[in-house]
Amino acid sequence: MTVGLFIPCYVNQFYPGAAIATLELLQKLGIKVVYPSRQTCCGQPMANSGFEHLTQGCDDLFIENFAEFEYVVSPSASCVLHIKDHLHSQKDHLAAESLRGKVYELIEFLTDVLKIEKLDASFPYKVGIHQSCHGLRGLHLAQMSELVAPGFSKPKQLLDMVQGLELVKLDRQDDCCGFGGVFCVAEEAVSVKMGKDRVSDHTKNGAEYITSADLSCLMHLEGILHRSKSKVKIIHIAEILNANL
Repeated sequence: MTVGLFIPCYVNQFYPGAAIATLELLQKLGIKVVYPSRQTCCGQPMANSGFEHLTQGCDDLFIENFAEFEYVVSPSASCVLHIKDHLHSQKDHLAAESLRGKVYELIEFLTDVLKIEKLDASFPYKVGIHQSCHGLRGLHLAQMSELVAPGFSKPKQLLDMVQGLELVKLDRQDDCCGFGGVFCVAEEAVSVKMGKDRVSDHTKNGAEYITSADLSCLMHLEGILHRSKSKVKIIHIAEILNANL
Protein backbone atom coordinates (compact mmCIF):
# COMPACT_ATOMS: atom_id res chain seq x y z
CA MET A 1 0.00 0.00 0.00
CA THR A 2 1.32 3.45 -0.96
CA VAL A 3 0.07 6.55 0.83
CA GLY A 4 0.43 10.18 -0.16
CA LEU A 5 1.30 12.24 2.91
CA PHE A 6 -0.55 15.56 3.03
CA ILE A 7 1.01 17.97 5.53
CA PRO A 8 -0.97 21.21 5.99
CA CYS A 9 0.99 24.43 5.75
CA TYR A 10 0.61 25.43 9.42
CA VAL A 11 1.80 21.98 10.55
CA ASN A 12 4.80 22.28 8.24
CA GLN A 13 5.66 25.76 9.50
CA PHE A 14 4.93 25.54 13.23
CA TYR A 15 4.72 21.88 14.28
CA PRO A 16 6.97 19.80 11.98
CA GLY A 17 7.39 17.24 14.77
CA ALA A 18 3.80 16.13 14.22
CA ALA A 19 4.47 15.67 10.50
CA ILE A 20 7.59 13.61 11.19
CA ALA A 21 5.74 11.50 13.76
CA THR A 22 2.98 10.81 11.23
CA LEU A 23 5.53 9.69 8.65
CA GLU A 24 7.43 7.49 11.10
CA LEU A 25 4.26 5.92 12.51
CA LEU A 26 2.94 4.97 9.09
CA GLN A 27 6.32 3.52 8.13
CA LYS A 28 6.42 1.46 11.34
CA LEU A 29 3.07 0.00 10.33
CA GLY A 30 4.50 -1.14 7.01
CA ILE A 31 3.09 1.61 4.82
CA LYS A 32 5.07 3.05 1.92
CA VAL A 33 4.77 6.82 2.29
CA VAL A 34 5.41 9.42 -0.41
CA TYR A 35 5.55 13.14 0.32
CA PRO A 36 4.82 15.27 -2.78
CA SER A 37 7.20 18.18 -2.33
CA ARG A 38 5.15 20.71 -4.34
CA GLN A 39 2.14 20.65 -2.02
CA THR A 40 0.98 23.93 -0.52
CA CYS A 41 -2.07 25.22 1.37
CA CYS A 42 -5.29 23.28 0.73
CA GLY A 43 -7.27 26.54 0.53
CA GLN A 44 -9.23 26.17 3.75
CA PRO A 45 -8.41 29.67 5.15
CA MET A 46 -9.75 31.33 2.00
CA ALA A 47 -12.86 29.16 1.91
CA ASN A 48 -13.57 29.81 5.60
CA SER A 49 -13.34 33.54 4.91
CA GLY A 50 -15.96 33.37 2.15
CA PHE A 51 -13.58 33.24 -0.81
CA GLU A 52 -13.92 29.63 -1.92
CA HIS A 53 -14.10 30.84 -5.53
CA LEU A 54 -10.44 31.85 -5.22
CA THR A 55 -9.22 28.38 -4.17
CA GLN A 56 -9.19 26.78 -7.61
CA GLY A 57 -5.42 27.06 -7.87
CA CYS A 58 -5.03 25.25 -4.54
CA ASP A 59 -7.48 22.57 -5.65
CA ASP A 60 -5.78 22.03 -9.00
CA LEU A 61 -2.38 21.64 -7.34
CA PHE A 62 -3.79 19.26 -4.71
CA ILE A 63 -5.26 17.07 -7.43
CA GLU A 64 -1.98 17.17 -9.37
CA ASN A 65 -0.02 16.15 -6.27
CA PHE A 66 -2.26 13.42 -4.89
CA ALA A 67 -4.53 11.96 -7.62
CA GLU A 68 -2.23 8.98 -8.22
CA PHE A 69 -2.33 7.62 -4.66
CA GLU A 70 -4.58 4.89 -3.31
CA TYR A 71 -4.91 6.83 -0.05
CA VAL A 72 -4.02 10.32 1.10
CA VAL A 73 -3.38 10.72 4.84
CA SER A 74 -2.99 13.89 6.89
CA PRO A 75 -2.54 14.77 10.60
CA SER A 76 -5.21 17.49 10.43
CA ALA A 77 -8.95 16.87 10.77
CA SER A 78 -9.92 20.37 9.64
CA CYS A 79 -7.88 20.29 6.43
CA VAL A 80 -9.06 16.78 5.61
CA LEU A 81 -12.69 17.79 6.09
CA HIS A 82 -12.16 20.79 3.82
CA ILE A 83 -10.80 18.56 1.06
CA LYS A 84 -13.56 15.99 1.52
CA ASP A 85 -16.29 18.62 1.33
CA HIS A 86 -14.91 21.26 -1.02
CA LEU A 87 -12.24 19.93 -3.40
CA HIS A 88 -13.42 20.73 -6.91
CA SER A 89 -12.09 21.06 -10.41
CA GLN A 90 -13.34 22.90 -13.46
CA LYS A 91 -11.13 20.70 -15.64
CA ASP A 92 -11.60 17.21 -14.21
CA HIS A 93 -14.66 16.78 -12.01
CA LEU A 94 -14.21 13.00 -11.80
CA ALA A 95 -10.62 13.31 -10.54
CA ALA A 96 -11.71 15.70 -7.80
CA GLU A 97 -14.64 13.50 -6.79
CA SER A 98 -12.44 10.41 -6.65
CA LEU A 99 -9.77 12.15 -4.58
CA ARG A 100 -12.30 13.44 -2.05
CA GLY A 101 -13.09 9.83 -1.21
CA LYS A 102 -9.45 8.85 -0.76
CA VAL A 103 -8.43 11.49 1.80
CA TYR A 104 -8.22 10.37 5.41
CA GLU A 105 -7.32 12.01 8.67
CA LEU A 106 -4.62 9.95 10.43
CA ILE A 107 -6.84 8.59 13.22
CA GLU A 108 -9.59 7.39 10.90
CA PHE A 109 -7.01 5.86 8.58
CA LEU A 110 -5.51 3.86 11.46
CA THR A 111 -8.87 2.71 12.84
CA ASP A 112 -11.04 2.39 9.71
CA VAL A 113 -8.58 1.37 6.98
CA LEU A 114 -5.66 -0.33 8.73
CA LYS A 115 -7.86 -1.46 11.65
CA ILE A 116 -4.96 -1.26 14.09
CA GLU A 117 -5.33 -3.45 17.17
CA LYS A 118 -1.87 -3.02 18.73
CA LEU A 119 0.73 -0.27 18.88
CA ASP A 120 4.32 -0.36 20.11
CA ALA A 121 4.20 2.94 21.97
CA SER A 122 4.60 4.22 25.51
CA PHE A 123 3.75 7.61 27.00
CA PRO A 124 3.60 7.59 30.84
CA TYR A 125 1.57 10.74 31.38
CA LYS A 126 -1.95 11.88 32.14
CA VAL A 127 -3.56 13.01 28.88
CA GLY A 128 -6.78 14.84 28.06
CA ILE A 129 -8.37 14.49 24.61
CA HIS A 130 -9.59 17.65 22.91
CA GLN A 131 -12.25 16.79 20.34
CA SER A 132 -11.94 19.35 17.58
CA CYS A 133 -15.23 20.41 16.00
CA HIS A 134 -14.12 19.36 12.51
CA GLY A 135 -12.96 15.97 13.73
CA LEU A 136 -15.97 15.35 15.96
CA ARG A 137 -18.86 16.74 13.94
CA GLY A 138 -17.40 16.59 10.45
CA LEU A 139 -15.35 13.38 10.37
CA HIS A 140 -17.19 11.66 13.25
CA LEU A 141 -14.02 10.61 15.07
CA ALA A 142 -16.10 10.29 18.24
CA GLN A 143 -19.72 10.34 19.30
CA MET A 144 -21.28 13.73 19.99
CA SER A 145 -22.36 13.92 23.63
CA GLU A 146 -25.72 15.55 22.86
CA LEU A 147 -26.90 12.51 20.90
CA VAL A 148 -28.76 9.65 22.55
CA ALA A 149 -26.66 7.01 20.83
CA PRO A 150 -23.94 4.47 21.66
CA GLY A 151 -20.68 6.21 22.53
CA PHE A 152 -17.41 5.70 20.70
CA SER A 153 -14.08 7.47 20.39
CA LYS A 154 -11.48 6.59 17.77
CA PRO A 155 -8.77 8.70 19.48
CA LYS A 156 -9.45 6.88 22.76
CA GLN A 157 -9.41 3.54 20.97
CA LEU A 158 -5.84 4.25 19.82
CA LEU A 159 -4.61 5.93 23.00
CA ASP A 160 -5.77 2.93 25.05
CA MET A 161 -3.10 0.94 23.20
CA VAL A 162 -0.29 3.20 24.49
CA GLN A 163 1.55 1.81 27.50
CA GLY A 164 1.61 3.96 30.62
CA LEU A 165 -0.83 6.55 29.30
CA GLU A 166 -3.69 7.58 31.57
CA LEU A 167 -6.65 9.33 30.00
CA VAL A 168 -8.28 11.95 32.22
CA LYS A 169 -12.06 12.27 32.31
CA LEU A 170 -13.28 15.75 31.39
CA ASP A 171 -16.41 17.47 32.64
CA ARG A 172 -17.38 18.56 29.12
CA GLN A 173 -15.79 16.16 26.68
CA ASP A 174 -16.55 17.81 23.35
CA ASP A 175 -16.86 21.57 23.87
CA CYS A 176 -15.37 23.84 21.19
CA CYS A 177 -12.05 25.46 22.11
CA GLY A 178 -12.98 28.73 20.36
CA PHE A 179 -10.27 28.71 17.70
CA GLY A 180 -12.47 28.36 14.63
CA GLY A 181 -9.92 29.67 12.14
CA VAL A 182 -10.79 33.29 11.37
CA PHE A 183 -13.35 33.27 14.23
CA CYS A 184 -10.53 33.73 16.75
CA VAL A 185 -9.59 36.96 14.96
CA ALA A 186 -13.09 38.34 14.39
CA GLU A 187 -14.36 37.38 17.86
CA GLU A 188 -11.19 37.48 19.91
CA ALA A 189 -12.79 37.88 23.37
CA VAL A 190 -15.26 35.04 22.87
CA SER A 191 -12.54 32.82 21.42
CA VAL A 192 -10.21 33.42 24.36
CA LYS A 193 -12.95 32.73 26.93
CA MET A 194 -13.86 29.47 25.22
CA GLY A 195 -10.20 28.48 25.10
CA LYS A 196 -9.72 29.26 28.79
CA ASP A 197 -12.73 27.10 29.63
CA ARG A 198 -11.25 24.16 27.71
CA VAL A 199 -7.87 24.59 29.36
CA SER A 200 -9.49 24.79 32.79
CA ASP A 201 -11.40 21.54 32.21
CA HIS A 202 -8.18 19.70 31.37
CA THR A 203 -6.04 21.20 34.12
CA LYS A 204 -8.51 20.74 36.98
CA ASN A 205 -8.91 17.09 36.01
CA GLY A 206 -5.16 16.50 36.18
CA ALA A 207 -4.04 16.46 32.55
CA GLU A 208 -0.33 16.84 31.97
CA TYR A 209 -0.81 16.92 28.20
CA ILE A 210 -3.70 17.93 25.93
CA THR A 211 -3.86 16.03 22.66
CA SER A 212 -5.99 16.29 19.53
CA ALA A 213 -6.19 15.46 15.85
CA ASP A 214 -6.12 19.20 15.07
CA LEU A 215 -3.01 21.25 15.76
CA SER A 216 -4.89 24.46 14.98
CA CYS A 217 -6.97 23.91 18.12
CA LEU A 218 -3.88 22.87 20.06
CA MET A 219 -2.04 26.00 18.91
CA HIS A 220 -4.89 28.10 20.30
CA LEU A 221 -4.84 26.23 23.61
CA GLU A 222 -1.04 26.37 23.76
CA GLY A 223 -1.14 30.17 23.61
CA ILE A 224 -3.54 30.28 26.56
CA LEU A 225 -1.42 27.79 28.51
CA HIS A 226 1.72 29.78 27.81
CA ARG A 227 0.20 33.09 28.91
CA SER A 228 -1.03 31.56 32.16
CA LYS A 229 2.41 30.00 32.74
CA SER A 230 0.84 26.56 32.98
CA LYS A 231 3.00 23.44 33.04
CA VAL A 232 0.43 21.58 30.92
CA LYS A 233 1.68 20.89 27.37
CA ILE A 234 0.01 20.25 24.03
CA ILE A 235 0.93 17.35 21.78
CA HIS A 236 -0.50 16.00 18.54
CA ILE A 237 -1.87 12.47 18.82
CA ALA A 238 0.58 11.22 16.18
CA GLU A 239 3.47 12.13 18.48
CA ILE A 240 1.97 10.04 21.28
CA LEU A 241 1.22 7.06 19.06
CA ASN A 242 4.77 7.21 17.73
CA ALA A 243 6.38 7.69 21.15
CA ASN A 244 8.49 5.08 22.91
CA LEU A 245 9.49 6.66 26.22
